[in-house]
Amino acid sequence: MHRLKQLVGRSPVVLWRSGSLPPCVSQSVRLQTQGPMEQFGLKRFSTAEATAETRDAGKLREKILTMETLNPHVKAVEYAVRGPIVIKAGDIERRLQQGVKQPFTEVIKANIGDAHAMGQQPITFLRQVVALCCFPELLDSPAFPDDAKQRAQRILQGCGGHSLGSYSASQGVECIRQDIAAYIEQRDQGIPADWNNIYLTTGASDGIMSILKLLVSGQGSSRTGVMIPIPQYPLYSAAISELEAVQINYYLDEANCWALDIGELRRAYRAAKQHCQPRVLCIINPGNPTGQVQSKKCIEEVLHFAYEENLFVMSDEVYQDNVYSPDCQFHSFKKVLYEMGPEYSSSVELASFHSTSKGYTGECGFRGGYMEILNMDPEVKAQLVKLLSVRLCPPVSGQAAMDVIVNPPRRHEASYTQFTKEKNSVLGALAEKAKMTEQILNSVPGMKCNPVQGAMYAFPQIFIPPRAVQEAQALSVAPDMLYCLKLLEETGICVVPGSGFGQQEGTYHFRMTILPSAEKLKVLLEKVRDFHLRFLQEYSPQEAPVRRTSQEHSET
Repeated sequence: MHRLKQLVGRSPVVLWRSGSLPPCVSQSVRLQTQGPMEQFGLKRFSTAEATAETRDAGKLREKILTMETLNPHVKAVEYAVRGPIVIKAGDIERRLQQGVKQPFTEVIKANIGDAHAMGQQPITFLRQVVALCCFPELLDSPAFPDDAKQRAQRILQGCGGHSLGSYSASQGVECIRQDIAAYIEQRDQGIPADWNNIYLTTGASDGIMSILKLLVSGQGSSRTGVMIPIPQYPLYSAAISELEAVQINYYLDEANCWALDIGELRRAYRAAKQHCQPRVLCIINPGNPTGQVQSKKCIEEVLHFAYEENLFVMSDEVYQDNVYSPDCQFHSFKKVLYEMGPEYSSSVELASFHSTSKGYTGECGFRGGYMEILNMDPEVKAQLVKLLSVRLCPPVSGQAAMDVIVNPPRRHEASYTQFTKEKNSVLGALAEKAKMTEQILNSVPGMKCNPVQGAMYAFPQIFIPPRAVQEAQALSVAPDMLYCLKLLEETGICVVPGSGFGQQEGTYHFRMTILPSAEKLKVLLEKVRDFHLRFLQEYSPQEAPVRRTSQEHSET
């Protein structure tokens, strides 16, 4: 009796598991606690029991995902802009922060076009509109101008629940698409733009990847070939590898300021036809990493070539506001296509891309962008919408930022003066830095830099002595990778080797951004100059350096 009193109030299951119940009661409770697995004679494990049994058996659980089982197309992807050099730069930066002595006091990351990270200040009007959209209570604040409030209110009215935190349609907020169409029509001097052809994207990269996904098909000799410029932005080669398409290189003419030569396009096309089906022609204008701006005549020739060979044209125009040379002007592929007449404008399939990340705003982190699609088959367009629906929608804050870029303050509005001043200041400074970069690099023996007509990078050719080339080969790295690693280790300057973008065999380059402040850029360029002279002296002390390219050096 005393024993039963001790057991009153305690859980039958706990008592059964502790062995405290009489046998007749224990059997009843055991049956109640059994699930379907035990009743049919199957064993149920807790995680701990399963682990213990596995250990007892002396077996280690193998990982499902290893380098052997990893998707081989992911392994094939390379993205030099954030490759080994940048990883090493991050390690050095952390050591500096921990007090480890280096021959420099800071790492200057000139590897990527990240304007704000380089010290560029945000455009006030853009941040005001996005702030108002994010926190609508600010609409009552007298600190914000009326034109910013009007834009924010219009954007919020187009959002579900009048909130930037809601999903938008997969194609983007409707009123923003309409604003983009109006911008394109104004930019292209009255050539009509249909907002139904506009799709908001997560930066331009998202749009480029989506269109390539639609285009890649076939097997063997019928597999889709994608024509890309060399040097190219590594997004393209990475996407081609991931999608298992065929990369078709056409080389830009470095001796002619990186011009696109139609004869080279034809050569690359004919050679590729032997092993794949060329379907896509990618253009970057203004160029990245090469900084050239294409002439209208060149664009006409390219579009005529695409028309003749039935190619889908992808025009990457994210640097359309970044034109510095007074002899150059940005022409959109769409505008030129329409000016060529209805035979072309009604048939050539064209996708054009723009972004918040570049231009004069440099708002990389918002991941805003758009694409305009022309002459796409309506059924395929429905498939594109389906594909975009999988990722629900682009960041709505990025869409709002894109809206400000295409719908800036007008001349009669309160913010116009400040906005114009800030925009012109950014673009004016970039133009000056482009010129300074070209001049200083061209003053260095063994370096040659084409004019930086647009975008935000220089891509100088560098002479690398044969002994350094041999050392790089012994280390199984590209010669310009060795050069850039040594530059980083000795100066703290992080640039990207030209081999990550592609280049003519026997030539070597690096890409650097012109985004640092003028003062810091000048110091950077002088450090590069001094390093290059030491590098030449180390690897070819008997040779007097001359101002020639590596190709010209190899010929002498």
